[in-house]
Amino acid sequence: MADTKGGNLSRLVLKQAGRAKEKILQNLGKADKTTDEIFEEHLQNFNTQQVNATRLHKDINNYLRCIRAMQTASKNLMETLSDIYEKEWVGQDMLYVQAQNNEMLWADLAHKLSDQVVIPLNTYQAQFPEMRKKIDKRGRKLIDFDAERHAVQQMQNNPNRNEAKFIKAKEQMENAKRTYEVLNSELHDELPALHDSRILFLVTNMQTLFAAEEVFHSETAKVYSELEGVVDKLAKEVQKGTLPRKTFPKPQPITNANPVITNSSPNSTLASPPKATNGSSSRSKYGGISQSPTKDYEPIGGHSDTNGTSRLNGNGRGDLYDIPSGATTGNLPPGVLYQVKATYKYQAEDMDELQFEVGEIIDVIEYEDPEEQEEGWLMGVKDSTGQKGLFPANFTKPI
Repeated sequence: MADTKGGNLSRLVLKQAGRAKEKILQNLGKADKTTDEIFEEHLQNFNTQQVNATRLHKDINNYLRCIRAMQTASKNLMETLSDIYEKEWVGQDMLYVQAQNNEMLWADLAHKLSDQVVIPLNTYQAQFPEMRKKIDKRGRKLIDFDAERHAVQQMQNNPNRNEAKFIKAKEQMENAKRTYEVLNSELHDELPALHDSRILFLVTNMQTLFAAEEVFHSETAKVYSELEGVVDKLAKEVQKGTLPRKTFPKPQPITNANPVITNSSPNSTLASPPKATNGSSSRSKYGGISQSPTKDYEPIGGHSDTNGTSRLNGNGRGDLYDIPSGATTGNLPPGVLYQVKATYKYQAEDMDELQFEVGEIIDVIEYEDPEEQEEGWLMGVKDSTGQKGLFPANFTKPI
């Protein structure tokens, strides 16, 4: 068994070496070569056909992958639209139905392309590797025939040849010739037939592809027409104002309650500080406020004279200021109307405002320009630093 395998291997090696030698001699022009122009034309057509089939196979498969990707993307989009389209809106059921129809159309298109286009294309392309093997075998047998033919020619020109070897060489040449001619004859029939089959295959394959695409686009056009109708109805409902809407109660107005002081001590815990202008609107930097707040302090009863003005311990102008109840006006420095004590910490928001901590004493004085006076704001001087500025009255209490 081992001797048989070794003998077969050595014969194969010798045959391949002989073919390589013959091919080199033919390429160098030292040995003639059997040519077949008709076969060469068939071979050229075969090569072109195989390249085109490979290219078509690649692009069709890529197209199918894109179709499946679009199928997934379309499904995700329709699911999202169905989720965000609220149940109270008109056409919600129709939207869901058409989304399902659209998904089925994509799935049907992908199935048709796979079964009726790609599978036949795979079968068509599978012919080329087998035919290529036969063509290569024909080429090897042609080299064998040429080699045997050259050996016979050399022995025939030798007058001292061995007749027995010459006869054997002629027999080998005839065997090689018959083998080559059988393969060559088969390829002369099969290659043209394969080349002609390209037309019928292309027609059938592309008709299937285009018909599937036509049905798909025709049906999807109907689906999207229905979807457009659903959205148009929703738009009309919005324009008419007949779209159902949820009603919510209006928010309750915020009451302006006075701040509650839990302890009169400067270090005590206080309630949340009020807004800077009695809990109404913010102070204008250019004088005035957007709406009239309530007064922080009530004037002391019995302090008005016959002209209706307040008496201010001889300090300042009584026609502009009301002394709040509980305020002491006696024994104050000149120009001080009364004093207040901070009940909340205040962070200055403008350059002309006072900043103070809880418990600090502030001397209330007149505005330099009465036109700049603002409701809910006082002009004062911090007793600790002598800093002058505006401050909100409801952050303090009179003392």
